[in-house]
Order: sequence, then C-alpha cells, then structure tokens
Amino acid sequence: MHIVGLGGSFRVPSTSLSALRVALRAAMTDSDVDVDLLDLRTLDLPPNGSAGPCAGVSRLVRAAAAADAMIWSAPMYHGTVSGAFKNAVDWLDELAGLDPPFLTNRPVGLIATAAGAQALQAVNTMEFAVRALRGWVVPFVVPVNAAQDAFRADGTIADRALAGRLSALGSMVAQGARCFAGTAAPAVRGRAEQWTTGLAG
Repeated sequence: MHIVGLGGSFRVPSTSLSALRVALRAAMTDSDVDVDLLDLRTLDLPPNGSAGPCAGVSRLVRAAAAADAMIWSAPMYHGTVSGAFKNAVDWLDELAGLDPPFLTNRPVGLIATAAGAQALQAVNTMEFAVRALRGWVVPFVVPVNAAQDAFRADGTIADRALAGRLSALGSMVAQGARCFAGTAAPAVRGRAEQWTTGLAG
C-alpha cells in the first residue's frame, strides 16, 4: 500500500505539516505500507493553469496518481483552507486523464489546523473537494483547534490526546486502502501523461 500525504504551509514550523507527519507515521505501522510526504512549502507549485509541465507539479501529479490513499492536512485561514493548499488540490484536476479518473475509489484522510476554534470548517471544505475528485473521505477526521498550543516550537506534538487521534486517522487510512485494494489502480492516459512521462524529478 502506498499512502501520500499532502499538506503544510509556508510557516516554519507548520502545525499542519507536523500533524500530517504524525498521521503518516501511524499509517506506516504495518510493513506493507510506505508513505510519501508532499510539503507544500518545498513543492513550489505555480498558480494552477499558469504553467506547463514543471518539477513541482510533476511530483504532485505523479505521487497522487500512484497513491492507494492520501492524507490531506491544511491550515485554516479566514474560515477555509489556505490558498496554497487549494492551489495544490486544483492541480489534481490533471488526474482527469487517469482511468478511472481523479481519485476514484481512493480513501482520503482529512486534517485541519487552526489558531482559533473553527478547524472543522476547513475539514468540511476539503471533504467537498475529495468528493469532487471522486475519492472517499475516511469517516474519522481530525480538526485541530488552538493548534499553536498543541505543538512545541520545534514542531513536535505536545498534546497526547491529539497524537492518538492523528495516529488513529493514519491507521484508518491504511485500513481503507486495503479495503479498496485493486479497485483504484489507474492506467495513465490522456492529459495526465504530460506530467507522468518524460519529466525529470
């Protein structure tokens, strides 16, 4: 099973990235699971629709195309996900060229971090996006309110209960990937080929 984590922010440390790491570690507990972490700060994605094939978009699209499942982790800014995260999700439209398209029959776990008490709003936004991409949202989601208090300055988690919830999410995503095993396996064709063939990195 191959699980891809997508998230983070341009802040250092990033609470959404720290939370994502905890969930991915839990998903790796079983020997048949490997993970790939896509950090938005280092992906360096151009605005959706503004560029042709480039390294960051190629890495994102290739990773998502190969994933048996994904975990998304976004910061909440002004009531919704960050612009950088939404831009990354918009680039997943390039998966239209898969057969079946987009994230069909692939489970996606959702995490959102907020300085206030409205992290669930960002989770709800992500749920709509997963459904639009034909994926399956894992029923257990992790909204992290007052995230600045849940993580230490070095990015490590300080809240044991939160660590347990994030670990549970990672395990559930791995379980979901097994349930859907053999039903997602997309064949690359059409538009997605420009991102998955002939590009370095």
